[in-house]
Amino acid sequence: MSTSTIDRMTRDVHLSGKDLMAMVQLRPKDIGAYAIVPGPKERLDSVVKKMESPVKNFTFMEYSMYTGNINGVRVTAVNGGRFAADTAITTEILCSAETKVLIRIGSCGALRKDIKIGDFILTTGCVRGDGVSPYYVDSKFETLPDAGLTQKLGVIAKNLGASAALTVHEGKVWSTDAILKETKEIVNGVIDQGAIGVDMVSAPFLTIAQTYKIPAVSILAVSDNLITGQMGFINPDYYMAEGLLIQMALELVKQLESEK
Repeated sequence: MSTSTIDRMTRDVHLSGKDLMAMVQLRPKDIGAYAIVPGPKERLDSVVKKMESPVKNFTFMEYSMYTGNINGVRVTAVNGGRFAADTAITTEILCSAETKVLIRIGSCGALRKDIKIGDFILTTGCVRGDGVSPYYVDSKFETLPDAGLTQKLGVIAKNLGASAALTVHEGKVWSTDAILKETKEIVNGVIDQGAIGVDMVSAPFLTIAQTYKIPAVSILAVSDNLITGQMGFINPDYYMAEGLLIQMALELVKQLESEK
């Protein structure tokens, strides 16, 4: 007769956001009230170049966080991840560190013919197809950005976009982990749910921010179009849009500071 037993976990959670903060030796006082969260490191580097005397808060695996002054305002920037899982990690760290505002500047594919490469999609909600957010909320949960931030960023984005003949579209974004399984059956199904863009990040980013009750917003530059099949990753309009994303985020920070 076997005498083996089944071990059970008794702790509430194996690893928390605060545990991650401790691992990278980050304290709430080390970061700014505003966090700008691009995906790739190259976009992060562009934000850091605008900082006065940036301090590296940490480098962990492929992620780096810096804090410095931009136009007299203390701002933190971190390459928040390209995928749902790593985005969840960096968002948990930011939320646990008690940042006050989260601004995501990313990229996405378009789900409408009239949305062209280099245009912007201002996220107004999410169709959650990622593998992370279901562990935070149930299927009835409505993932939303902060309404006030979204309205302010929309005005800023339209003004800057117009100067480059790039359009800002507002609508839901579908977040998926399966980039090579964006089949017509699945894509048409999320279009029926109101999605006008697709990325891998907005849903976990905004969902986690909501659970922490931290205002967050997400705006994305269009890199490709699933309806027309167009790929624009080396399109000059896309590169221009990436630069404008940073300007939009900084203009939002400036406006929020002026309203204090």
